[in-house]
Amino acid sequence: MQNKGLITVFAILFGLVSIYQLSFTYVANKVEDSAKEFANSKFSADEPHKRDTAEARYLDSVANQSVFLGIDYKTAKEKELNKGLDLKGGINVILEVSVKDILKGLANNTKDPAFNQALENATELQKNSQETYLESFFKAFEALPGDNELASPDIFFNKNLEDVIDVGMTNAQVKPIIEKKIDESITSAFEVLRKRIDKFGVTQPNIQRLGKSARILVELPGAKDVDRVKKLLQSTAQLEFWDVYKFDEMAGFLQAADAKAGEIAMAKTSAETETTKTADTTQAVVDSTKTEEDDVSKLLGGQDVKDSLADDNKANPILSKMVSLGSQGGPVIATFRLKDTSVIDGYLRNPQIKSLLPSEMRYAKFVWGLPEADAQLNGEEITSLYALKGNRDNIPPLGGSVVVDARQEYDNLSRVVVSMQMNGQGAKVWEQMTGDAYQNQSQIAIVLDDIVYSAPGVTSGPIAGGRSQISGNFTVPQGQDLANVLRAGKLPASAEIIQGEVVGPTLGHEAIDSGVMSFVIALFIVLLWMIGYYGKAGAFADIALMVNILFIFGILAGLGAVLTLPGIAGIVLTVGMSVDANVLIFERIKEEIAKGKAQKDAIKDGFNNALSSILDANITTGLTGLILLVFGTGPIQGFATTLLIGIATSLFTAIFITRLFIDSYTKNGKPLPCSTSVTKNLFTNVHVDFLKKRKMAYIFSAILLIISVSSLFFNGLNQGVDFVGGRTYTVRFAKDVNSQEIQNDLIKTFGSAEAKTYGGDNQLKITTKYKVDETGTDVDEEIEHMLFETVKKEMPAGMTYEDFVGDREGKTIGRMEYYKVSPTIADDIKKDSFWAVFGSLVVVFLYILLRFRRWQFSLGAVAAVFHDVVIVLGVFSLTYKFMPFSMEIDQAFIAAILTVIGYSLNDTVIVFDRIREYFGEHPSWKMNRIIDVALSSTLGRTLNTSFTTLIVLLCMFFFGAESIRGLLFAIIVGIVVGTYSSLFIATPIMYDTVKRKKVEDLIDKKEEEGTPALEA
Repeated sequence: MQNKGLITVFAILFGLVSIYQLSFTYVANKVEDSAKEFANSKFSADEPHKRDTAEARYLDSVANQSVFLGIDYKTAKEKELNKGLDLKGGINVILEVSVKDILKGLANNTKDPAFNQALENATELQKNSQETYLESFFKAFEALPGDNELASPDIFFNKNLEDVIDVGMTNAQVKPIIEKKIDESITSAFEVLRKRIDKFGVTQPNIQRLGKSARILVELPGAKDVDRVKKLLQSTAQLEFWDVYKFDEMAGFLQAADAKAGEIAMAKTSAETETTKTADTTQAVVDSTKTEEDDVSKLLGGQDVKDSLADDNKANPILSKMVSLGSQGGPVIATFRLKDTSVIDGYLRNPQIKSLLPSEMRYAKFVWGLPEADAQLNGEEITSLYALKGNRDNIPPLGGSVVVDARQEYDNLSRVVVSMQMNGQGAKVWEQMTGDAYQNQSQIAIVLDDIVYSAPGVTSGPIAGGRSQISGNFTVPQGQDLANVLRAGKLPASAEIIQGEVVGPTLGHEAIDSGVMSFVIALFIVLLWMIGYYGKAGAFADIALMVNILFIFGILAGLGAVLTLPGIAGIVLTVGMSVDANVLIFERIKEEIAKGKAQKDAIKDGFNNALSSILDANITTGLTGLILLVFGTGPIQGFATTLLIGIATSLFTAIFITRLFIDSYTKNGKPLPCSTSVTKNLFTNVHVDFLKKRKMAYIFSAILLIISVSSLFFNGLNQGVDFVGGRTYTVRFAKDVNSQEIQNDLIKTFGSAEAKTYGGDNQLKITTKYKVDETGTDVDEEIEHMLFETVKKEMPAGMTYEDFVGDREGKTIGRMEYYKVSPTIADDIKKDSFWAVFGSLVVVFLYILLRFRRWQFSLGAVAAVFHDVVIVLGVFSLTYKFMPFSMEIDQAFIAAILTVIGYSLNDTVIVFDRIREYFGEHPSWKMNRIIDVALSSTLGRTLNTSFTTLIVLLCMFFFGAESIRGLLFAIIVGIVVGTYSSLFIATPIMYDTVKRKKVEDLIDKKEEEGTPALEA
């Protein structure tokens, strides 16, 4: 092998980088374990909120302390290996912004009958359409009788859009304008959601818009109070304009508030025992005056409740936390660290402190500005405190709905500014507000969801006409964000959760434990098997396998990818594929030695001859993985990601790392037989007349296919909520329960429901389609209340609804997991799944056609894959009613089907490669002899690889998490059937379609000149 030195250096560097990337995960886990120990030592299990707060305070106190190799916790947390919801717990939702509401807003809530009829018709069209809602609306509008114009004064030619739409425009001219406005509104909604989550400092959130659709994916690992999260995500954005008090007006109150807060703190300290004063002082103040920000921070795992462990019993509890005072005449009262805002809020909302405000300021409303990193505090985030001029009804002088348009521009000095235009009604109020601000030399705050985005002053007198320009030290992104915020208030559109998943932290911890255990057991068995079968060569393969696993986890950590349970299954599957590559190499080396070649030449030729088969097998599997990555979502993408990374790393380690060890060991002539005394002659003299048995195989397969298709027709499949819509709950009880009795009770409650044992007999998976078409939070809560009342008799006495649905750490009884899919997105998932499977078959057919240049090979491969898929479906159809685990057809099952396709092709391609090779080596042989000998020669590799892969999967199946047991069962069945079909279906069909040709007819002229057989 050439360039050994370069490969060695690369492998060592890559390994060191992988270890470095994984060290962040080690540091983060080590510090978090210490935080849990600290919190558990301070508070009992009956005080989960106090534990959470104490844990967060501990983490904040050590955030910037070096832990390992100069790495601190804050840095480690940002770069650790991300864990998915199924491993960490949390919430994953897909929100759909209501384009219908946006259209109504653009049309100024018109009563036009044609417009409103088109909206209703579009809603109906959406039930069976892959189009966007806007496309359905345009289609429905044009289908209405009469000459209906979008630019009608009763529809889109109104005050909101008069600057961009003229009354004489055709429908074709109006459509792109509306499309742009819709896109801007969805972008604005996305920005609002992002800011809502970002401002609370959630660890590792994932917020992304799905293509150009109105759907937004939000993943919040570690979220706890899920109901509050859902309300936060679905509440309409509140854009407001407020007058603000200047620093000069509030300075006196701030000083008086600090003195009173000191008195309160000292009084509380004297009343508490010495052992609890540090842990309880801040908590008592915060609990008594709990703010919305504090609530949300707790429901998101306490990530921003970072009050330090420093002594709060100071004479100046407010001023001591202040970073800086505001400036004379400015709107900022003071600046504080972001971590201290909840404590400061607690003091400012205390009735004793609030009473210190002068009577004319008694309705003052204290809010915070956007956080920003402070260089002098080593990048720690700070935020400014503002005081809005509130009123008895807490209604702003001007709401955001008056904003017609807003955009980021440049002034005549090329500085970034934001221009906005208000409608006529807003312009009048705006003129009054700006006039007062100019006269008083004060500012007007632009507030979204109680966060001040900007507080500009007025420099040129009252602003008439509603058109204004906001200037400041904006960057271009900041200007664009502010423009988006201003537009967000213009069209408040509702956002419904059309797909949601909630996983409690207990299930996450259990999933990690079971996943790690099954992985270690599977790996241990494979390592022993390789040594037992191939001797020292197997030991070298084991080392390469361990390096492969290190590379996979290192790449996942470096890329910031998310590790999920299906992802762990993908890694385990790549372990089997990595072994497959080494098996191919060792079997070829043994063959070359058997031909009488010297060991050095046998090793060289063994690696070279195996390379083609290894590449073909991994490329076909990789193609299905790519399709899965494109069409899959959430955890399934995690499966595809780890599978693709594993394919790349296993190729490198099997081809290069194993070769380095073998060459190093044999360079002085040491023998390396690639076998042991037990396995030396295993499968060497085996010859099976496969083609003579093909008719029997055809009959056997036909029977299996007929049974499968009949079962699919009569029994159908147990389609999960992914494909039909509905809600699924995982409920755990204190004792074993009778699933049939509970199902009967649920049917009485919901009309239709299913309850199946899920894991142990004390846990059920409950599915219902009750109110499946309604997606609001209120409906979700109604159904969960009904569920609780139905199963309450089986729960411990005294359990409340809050205990049942809560997701606190260590919870062992109640609702553990929740999953919801609306019929609209279920239909999309079903269609995407169909195209994923169909697309993979087409891609594989084309690849094999390109690689082997014979359509007969492609036909045989695709026929075998189709055979395998139908039988797997048939097995699920026949057994889902009595199997002791979930066999729903969902996205995970589609991942399994695509994996079966990839694995079946892996086997088939290796067989075809050997047949192609024999065509070139033995052109005088009869075709049936060539095929039988080729198949017999690959039998050892086929059975060996299938066995090791099955061992790995069976370990995952028996010892892994319940949630992926159905996926693993499908893959296990697929591997058994795929191994059979590659020998008895794919090859015989290829033979039957070419048997009238002579062998020389299948060999091109290029091959006669020395190129490999069937390459052209």
